[in-house]
Amino acid sequence: MSGELSPIDKAKFVAAKQATEFVESGMKVGLGTGSTAEWLVQCLGEMVREEGLKIKGVPTSKRTALLAKKVGIDIMTLDEAKWLDLTFDGADEFDENLNLIKGGGGAHLHEKIVATASDRVLVIADASKKVDTLGAFPLPVEVVPFGLSVTQGLIAETLTGMDVLGRDVVLRMKGDQPFVTEEGNFILDLHLKRIGNPRQLSFVINQIPGVVENGLFIDICDVVIVGHGDGRVTTRDITNNAANVIRFDILDDDNIFVDIAD
Repeated sequence: MSGELSPIDKAKFVAAKQATEFVESGMKVGLGTGSTAEWLVQCLGEMVREEGLKIKGVPTSKRTALLAKKVGIDIMTLDEAKWLDLTFDGADEFDENLNLIKGGGGAHLHEKIVATASDRVLVIADASKKVDTLGAFPLPVEVVPFGLSVTQGLIAETLTGMDVLGRDVVLRMKGDQPFVTEEGNFILDLHLKRIGNPRQLSFVINQIPGVVENGLFIDICDVVIVGHGDGRVTTRDITNNAANVIRFDILDDDNIFVDIAD
């Protein structure tokens, strides 16, 4: 489908298009969750249909699995794949060291498992996700429902000793009921404003009984591909500190997937 893109959607689209350059036939590829990752799935599907690309995708959520099937990507489970060549995902925030906050869509547990079972992890994002210091986006923490109030209290108490600016711990809701993850758990969103030591915070939070996993991705991302509304794409590779900039010229009749919504 073609049409006029907003600057933010154009940024996501060009980042996704550049990310496809890392994919080769025969690869097993992790497919993340969220609006930016969905642009990538659409682009890969187009390559499968029109260029004969042969890949196996491992989705991190039911939503991604449905989209992958719809666009023609063969999917498999992580247990079937055992190990992946690449994983593509989005991010809610990333810093200069390519540390991330993820989990705005509630899939960070699956996303972290898939990412750590991959040779390389590539994050695609629009420029607004780049921050000097993580923490403006609430940090998601997946917790088991049993003893929820106790776990919530322990997290709040732990935050008093952490290098953060805010300490509000809020149960994520969906309508009038708690948001439930695909593993049947709840999510507590930590409104921290600034995280001074993400590595320490991630370690300490995960030691609390009742916590399943937090949304800090430390030393996991290898490459970040950042799209801009003017068609520029900036790629940063953490392994060799290489960076480059290219530009996409999107024509009115380009095949653009404007039916993807946030």
